[in-house]
Amino acid sequence: MNRRLLLLALFIIAPTLGAWRFGVNANADGFTLEQVMSSPFPSDMIASPRGDKLAWVFDSLGRRNIWIAEAPEFKGHSLTHYERDDGQDITEPVFSSDGAYIAFVRGGPPNSAGEIPNPSSDVKGAKQEVWRVDTKSGALVKIGEGAAPLFAPSGSAVIYHHEDHLWIGSGPGEAAKLFEVRGEVGEAVWSPDGQKLAFVSTRGDHSFIGIYEPKSSSIRFLQSSIDRDITPRWSPDGTRIAFIRLFNVTDTYSADTERIMPWSIRVVNVTTDSGKEIWRSGKTAVDSFSSIFGDNAIQWAAGDRIVFGSEKSGWAHLYSISASGGDAIDLVPGNHEIEDVSWSPDKSFLIVSSNASDIDRRHLWKVNVAGGAPQVLTEGPSIEVHPVLVDGGKRIAFFHGTSNYPLLPYIAPLEVRGAKMLAAGALPSDFPVDKLIEPEQVIFKAADGVEIHGQLFKAKDASVKSPAIVFMHGGPIRQMLLGWHSLYYYHNSYALNQYLASHGFIVLSVNYRAGVGYGRAFREAKRRGARGASEYQDVLAGGMYLRSRDDIDAKKIGLWGGSYGGFLTAMGLARNSEVFAAGVDIHGVHDWSVRLGRGGPGSGPDMIKLARESSPIASVDKWKSPVLLIHGDDDRNVAFNQTVDLARKLRDQGVDFEQLIIPDEVHDLLRHESWLRVYHAAADFFERRLK
Repeated sequence: MNRRLLLLALFIIAPTLGAWRFGVNANADGFTLEQVMSSPFPSDMIASPRGDKLAWVFDSLGRRNIWIAEAPEFKGHSLTHYERDDGQDITEPVFSSDGAYIAFVRGGPPNSAGEIPNPSSDVKGAKQEVWRVDTKSGALVKIGEGAAPLFAPSGSAVIYHHEDHLWIGSGPGEAAKLFEVRGEVGEAVWSPDGQKLAFVSTRGDHSFIGIYEPKSSSIRFLQSSIDRDITPRWSPDGTRIAFIRLFNVTDTYSADTERIMPWSIRVVNVTTDSGKEIWRSGKTAVDSFSSIFGDNAIQWAAGDRIVFGSEKSGWAHLYSISASGGDAIDLVPGNHEIEDVSWSPDKSFLIVSSNASDIDRRHLWKVNVAGGAPQVLTEGPSIEVHPVLVDGGKRIAFFHGTSNYPLLPYIAPLEVRGAKMLAAGALPSDFPVDKLIEPEQVIFKAADGVEIHGQLFKAKDASVKSPAIVFMHGGPIRQMLLGWHSLYYYHNSYALNQYLASHGFIVLSVNYRAGVGYGRAFREAKRRGARGASEYQDVLAGGMYLRSRDDIDAKKIGLWGGSYGGFLTAMGLARNSEVFAAGVDIHGVHDWSVRLGRGGPGSGPDMIKLARESSPIASVDKWKSPVLLIHGDDDRNVAFNQTVDLARKLRDQGVDFEQLIIPDEVHDLLRHESWLRVYHAAADFFERRLK
C-alpha cells in the first residue's frame, strides 16, 4: 500500500480511529444549521513539561472547558465543567513544571473603555481572570484579574500580566506585584534553572530586554539601545540570551511602499552583558520583519544553533544558524509557508504544519535543525495542524480533519500511523458527516492577471441554473482551505458555506490577495485595502467566474463575509450591484479614512483621501442591491459606527437594507447562540433575495 492510500485508510476507516459517529439522526433530506455547527471546536493544545499529559480547550455549543488526557492511554476527559453559553472565553492554558496544575485565562480583554466582554448581558458583569486547576481533582482556584499566566519555577504560584506589570499569586487575595519597573512588561520567560526571569520592557518607541533576579531582588538590562528588543530566548545552559532587535528607522509609508522593518538577531552573555549580532536582515521589503511567525520568530535549538523565521525567500520559512554566527540554512525550501511548530525535547528536530506540496491544505512535516530534506508525515485529502510532541518525542498529538469531518484532537506514533482520537465520542451522533460536500479547488485570474485560488461548494443534485454566493474571509491575513478550518471564526464560516450549498446555492470561497498561503508578495500586495482596494478585483473576478458557468443563474449571485470580508461584501454591492444581487455584510469596514484619520504613520491628507476612495462609502451612490447589515455593538476590531454611518447613507439613498444588531457582542461573536442567530438570518436573507 502506498503512503497516500495508507493515510487515507488511517483517517477515513472508522474502526481504526474508533471514534467517528455518523449522522444517523440527521434529516433524510438534508441537515439543520444546528447540526452542522454542533461539533466541539478544539484549540490551545499543550503538553506538560514531562510529556505525560496533554490538555486543550474544547468549545462545545459555547460551553468552553479544558480537557486533559494522560499517559499511557491518553484518554481525554473534561477537567473543568462550565455549563453555560455565556461568552466567557478560555485561553492561554499552561502547565506547571510538574504537570500537577494548569493555569488559564477566563474572560476576554477590556475594550477602550475598560469593559470586559459580557455578550450574555449578565447583570453581574464579567471579568478577565487567571485561574488554576488541579489536573487530578479538577479543583479550581481563582488567582486574580489578568492574563498571560506563567507558573513560578516550582510549586503552584502563578505569575500573570495585570496593569502592564507582572503579578504573582497562589490564591484569592494573595496577588502582589512581582517587581516595579518603568514601561509595560511582557514576554516573560524563566531561565532553565529557574533563577532568573527574562522579560521585555516596552517604552513606546523603544524596548529593552530585562533580567529580574528574585534572590537579589534586582533588575538589569541587556545591551540597551534606541531600538526595540523583543523575544528573549535562553540558551539550554542558561548562560546566554538570544533576542531580536527591530531597528528604529524612518517610516516609508506610501500607496505602493510598505513600512520597511530591518532587524537582527543578537546573542548576549547574561552575566557579562557581552555579545554580538549574529545575523542581520536585508533592507528590502521582502527582508522586513514579519509578525506572522509569533512565538516561532526565534528559538534556541540543539547543537548551539538558533532557528528563526524569515520571509527573505518570499515565503514564510524557518532558518537555522550557529549561535556564533555564519550562514543561515533554509530548513524548508520551496514555494510554501510554515505555520505551527512543535519542538522535540532535545530541540534536535521540530514538527511543522505547512502547505508544502498541497497549497490549499495543511500537513505535518519533520524538520531537522541541522538541515536536510524535510520528511512528510501526513498527506492526502485531509488537514493536520497544531502538532504537539509528547512521550519524549515518540508520539505526536495534533488536530485532524477533512472536508466532512471537523477538526478534532488525535495522537499517534511519530511516524503518524494508527492514530487514535483523544476525545472518543466527542462528535454528536447527528452531525451530518455523510451529507457534507467536498469542495472543489478552482483557480481563476483577476483582471490584472493575478492567479486566485478558491473553493467551490456545489451539491451533487444542484439545479441547472442555481443561485450562487461569493464568500470572502476576514483578516485579511487568512486562507480558507479545502476542508474544515483551524480557526474558530472560519470553522463556523465553513459550516455556513456547507449549509448554503445544501440548500441549493453554489458557493465560491475566494482566497483574495492580502491573505496568507501564497507568499509574501501576495499577502503584501500593492494598493490593497486603504491604499486602493486592489484585492477587490479578485472578488469581482470570482463573481465573473460564476457568471461564466452554465450551472449558475447570472442574475442571482450574492456576497457574504465578515470583518474584512464584510468590507469586500460592501465593495461589491457599492461598485458592482449589476453583478452582485444581494449581500450579507457582517461587521465590515466601510470607510478606511475614519481609521487613518485617528493619526499615526501613513495618515497624511493624501493617504486619507485615497483611503476614502478605496472604501464602499465612496461608491454608495451606485449601490442598488439589498443588503443585510450585522454587527455586535461591543466590537473591538471594527468600530460599530462603521455600520451606523453606512446605514445612514443607504437610508438616504433609498437602498433596501435589513439589520441585525446584537447588544454586547464582540467582533468574534463569543456566544454559540449569537453565531446561530447570525447565520440563520444570513441564510434566510439569501433564500428570500436570491431565490
